[in-house]
Amino acid sequence: MSPFIGEFFGTALLILLGGGVVANVVLNKTKGQSSGWIVITFGWAMAVFLGVYASTNLGGSGHLNPAVTIALATFGDFDKSLLLPYIGAQFAGAFTGAVLVWIAYKQHFDATEDGGLQLAVFSTAPAIRNPVYNLATEIIGTFVLLFGALTISKPGATLGALDALPVALLVLGIGLSLGGPTGYAINPARDLGPRIAHFVLPMPNKSSSDWSYAWVPVVGPIIGALLAAWLFFSVTPF
Repeated sequence: MSPFIGEFFGTALLILLGGGVVANVVLNKTKGQSSGWIVITFGWAMAVFLGVYASTNLGGSGHLNPAVTIALATFGDFDKSLLLPYIGAQFAGAFTGAVLVWIAYKQHFDATEDGGLQLAVFSTAPAIRNPVYNLATEIIGTFVLLFGALTISKPGATLGALDALPVALLVLGIGLSLGGPTGYAINPARDLGPRIAHFVLPMPNKSSSDWSYAWVPVVGPIIGALLAAWLFFSVTPF
């Protein structure tokens, strides 16, 4: 399998299960409606586990995240010639996963009159809107994600299949501890790909896709990942 296929399917599965658990919790008339933040964080953790595991077994590196790919291409030994194919695969996979969530929960999207809850299935939004602090939260969360993942993974900064579970637990911890302010996007593809899907998909009562906020979960994770990779490769012998 090719790296493109691995990253595409891994990211699509990440968003299918991650967006799916949010849909199950926030949309009307689902079996899991109002089951809460703990369910969402566990669902996203399992989404990361499956996504990373699938990606690495299909030829990818388990990044599933353009911020991670950019940081490892900048400071690590990731092949820079794969940078654009990886990022393209990640965004395409994220968009595809979001569309599959919409198909699976189509009746529940139609039954949900609150356009903000519909958007929450696709993308993140701050609990208190303040671009400076929202950006800082995404930088911190993504720094923890990549620095933690690099300490878990083997030298060479490629997340192998055996690293999928501890990385999933790391994402669970980030969600529980740092997810409250912004919904912990910590991944440009995870937020922007589904946000584009929300923009193009037909839904009754659909709200704006909140483009004024969309830059935060793109820029913040890239900065956080770059800082994490720079520090990790500066202080370790790998």
